[in-house]
Amino acid sequence: MKKIAVYCGAASGNDARFQQATIELAHYLVEHNLALVYGGGGVGLMGLLAKTVLQADGQVYGIMTKELVERGAALSELTNLQVVADMSERKQQMMDLSDGCIALPGGPGTLEEISQSFSWTRLGDYTKPCVLYNVAGYYNTLQQMFEQMVAKGFLTTADFEKLLFSDSLDEIFAFMETYIPPQIRTYPK
Repeated sequence: MKKIAVYCGAASGNDARFQQATIELAHYLVEHNLALVYGGGGVGLMGLLAKTVLQADGQVYGIMTKELVERGAALSELTNLQVVADMSERKQQMMDLSDGCIALPGGPGTLEEISQSFSWTRLGDYTKPCVLYNVAGYYNTLQQMFEQMVAKGFLTTADFEKLLFSDSLDEIFAFMETYIPPQIRTYPK
């Protein structure tokens, strides 16, 4: 692994543990020579993450839509900012550039991005690990929703085990290092 995509909020949230975990993740990336791939923003957890990586002399790749750049959302310190046409292209570029993805706490956009990445693993269109960094139990109810999908027959146990919910960076990166993509589903004719 060389580059990790991190999806996270353009807001900071109202729990200091979210910011602390963001800083810890940034330092972990730098200490393990992993570059950050993220949405290019300068505010919220996104800005905190990128600024912390840059201050620790790490590498950061920002990918942002032209519209958001024009609105002034880009982190000005970035030397590697790729401007794309729309969010679909942004998400595709982030997945293509990275060796796995992690979702810190965030809002609907964060949820959309990690959900798409995981959904695409089941189709075979994304073969890299997906993790929800479950800081302070933030993703507990989402984990329960995925468990409900398994219980109701919409997600196999084997595929669910290919998605990690964890509050431990050591567990997260051990999972990512040993990840084997799910078996691609086939359909009877």
